[in-house]
Amino acid sequence: MAPPLSKRLKRTLRYGLLRAALALVRLLPLGAAQALGRAVGSAAFHLAPGERRKALASLAVAFPELTDAARLELVRRCFRHLGTVGLEVAVAPRLGARLERLMDVSGEALTRLQEAHARGNGVVCVTAHLGNWELHAARVARYGFPLYALGKENVDPRLTRLMERSRAAGGLRTLWRGQPGVAVAMLRALRKGELLGMLIDQDTNVQNVFVPFFGRPAATPRAAADLVLRTGAAALVFLNHRGDDGVYRTTTEEVEVPRTGDDERDAVELTARMTERIEAAIRAHPEQWVWMHQRWKTKPC
Repeated sequence: MAPPLSKRLKRTLRYGLLRAALALVRLLPLGAAQALGRAVGSAAFHLAPGERRKALASLAVAFPELTDAARLELVRRCFRHLGTVGLEVAVAPRLGARLERLMDVSGEALTRLQEAHARGNGVVCVTAHLGNWELHAARVARYGFPLYALGKENVDPRLTRLMERSRAAGGLRTLWRGQPGVAVAMLRALRKGELLGMLIDQDTNVQNVFVPFFGRPAATPRAAADLVLRTGAAALVFLNHRGDDGVYRTTTEEVEVPRTGDDERDAVELTARMTERIEAAIRAHPEQWVWMHQRWKTKPC
């Protein structure tokens, strides 16, 4: 059923404004875009009280030892960071070689990725909404790795196509969750020895298992663990964070895969191990995660 006319008009207006904004932002140098992003984030902190309250509620769960003032300042930094991330993604298509300096995927992190890929069984790259996850994927694709990213379609198909074209320009291929044949496509990619990037740090409408996250059971997507167990692919936790110098740096850790013979138990344990690494990275750089997401929304039965 088609959405009501008023909703279609609203989406068309939003799409047109976004295209116009992107056209203008892409004229900016990187430094100017980042400064604008910080300003947009600061404005959003004041203009979006509902999102601010959600972030504060999440931080009260994750960091109960912090004072109210400390949590509020952390939320302020989170908004500024996310504003910067958004504008960096907007100008990414024209960064060229500058992307290599902004997003450092080198040293031990790159070596581990190369070694896992060289085995030929595929690699499930588990990641999170930390640092700049979009540029992280684009940087890996620039190395020539055959990388697919699993994503969620927008309710407006034009926005989905816009994102897909932007990613494809950087060599990143996208599989959209919910599209016919996506499960087969993921299996095929891994069996061809390719890389599959999957975000598992949010409570979404997919098959989940409950594992600890900041001391509470959190509904966590299980597909990454199921794919590793089914295909024999390597399980890498592949994250990034922005340093004090403004450069994003990558950390890569291969997670040992449990093989008890009980597939359900192994899927829960592997998901917990991957989530444990993600939590540690968020604890180290809390201002760079999306605290306005309601991570503990779904309750265990």
